[in-house]
Amino acid sequence: MNEELIQNLAPLAERIRPTTLDNYVGQEHLLGEGAVIRKMIESGAMSSFILWGPPGVGKTTLARIIAATLKREFYTLSAVTSGVKEVRDVFAKAASSRMFSNHGAPILFIDEIHRFNKAQQDALLGAVESGTVVLIGATTENPSFEVITPLLSRCRVYVLKSLEVKDLDRLLDRALTEDIELKTLNIKVVEKEALFRFSGGDGRKLLNILELVVMNHLADAEIVIDNQTVTDTLQENIALYDKNGEQHYDIVSAFIKSMRGSDPNGAIYWMARMLAGGEDPLFIARRMVILASEDVGLANPNALLLAQSCFDAVHKIGMPEARIILAETCIYLATSPKSNSAYMAIDTALEKIEKEQPLPVPRHLRNAPPSRMIGRGDAKDDKYAHAFEGNFVDQEFLPEEISGTKFYEPGENAKEAQIRARLAAEWKKYNY
Repeated sequence: MNEELIQNLAPLAERIRPTTLDNYVGQEHLLGEGAVIRKMIESGAMSSFILWGPPGVGKTTLARIIAATLKREFYTLSAVTSGVKEVRDVFAKAASSRMFSNHGAPILFIDEIHRFNKAQQDALLGAVESGTVVLIGATTENPSFEVITPLLSRCRVYVLKSLEVKDLDRLLDRALTEDIELKTLNIKVVEKEALFRFSGGDGRKLLNILELVVMNHLADAEIVIDNQTVTDTLQENIALYDKNGEQHYDIVSAFIKSMRGSDPNGAIYWMARMLAGGEDPLFIARRMVILASEDVGLANPNALLLAQSCFDAVHKIGMPEARIILAETCIYLATSPKSNSAYMAIDTALEKIEKEQPLPVPRHLRNAPPSRMIGRGDAKDDKYAHAFEGNFVDQEFLPEEISGTKFYEPGENAKEAQIRARLAAEWKKYNY
């Protein structure tokens, strides 16, 4: 088989995509004997559910196998390219096809369902509730955060796990022995560790790496696959190995460090690289919410409000307009003063708690009995701050054993300089 013909074939991952449960690799906790999804398939009583798991673990494949096994109509939508109109068109087709089928409601598979905005998810509710379709959603993001509550209440959520070594080994063996092209080649696998390590539990990535190594050595009489060959091949072909040539984690790191380093130009560039590479806009927005509290923090508390508003707006608006919202927030965060004092304070406190025995709550801070008014100065030794000048009273709020321990250290910025001055005036024991 010559190289040009192999290049024109479908990708290896598509060529050996399983079509039955017997060939499906992994997820025994859902598909093993007596497991929940297998029991649904065997009984034919399908209900809507969402598959949550990392890329390349078989979410799409599983949905196709279920539809084929139950002989049901199968419709598929991508949340990246489909809108409310496409959803309603599928519902119309599903309602029509069900009139002529005895096999049960059609299955609607929505890939990357977390990218649907609220209006698009709302459009699913009626058909799911009425049983017009059985919805199978796939997502790499936590559905609790990305799927609206009414839809989530109508679907079970099943977690798919990254493939284990035994699963990857089985997948590799299938590719070498069953693929129409690879089984005709003289391929000798000497070492597998690098193949499995670079795949990271992603079956599709494993097959892509295998295909890339084979393509690079088609001229060899014998294609020897060992750790060094795999490593060298990937280093020479990073643009093919990494989606759209994007070194995902390096790009994300550069984006965050540019904002942390207060360079709006670098931050915008790396954000543009992520968007051009097909990154989920909500992933970018989520990283900015984290950075707003971790790195901007109390130097500009409004940063967290803007970042949260950005996340909500991106969720509702979607691309391509969301790029403008992301850009505004990115520039705002990059040009904001920086402080990690809140981040350091909570980590210092947690470290203290981890190293020491739990300490009792001081008596005057404990919850008052029902017969007393909590916080009104009625509890013994309790001093109600609002009863004192400036709404402040100097009393102990830490366990006696760690009295005077300072967890929060204000950052060197204008906002926290004001905080430091107030704390220094009020809390002499902390030495601010």
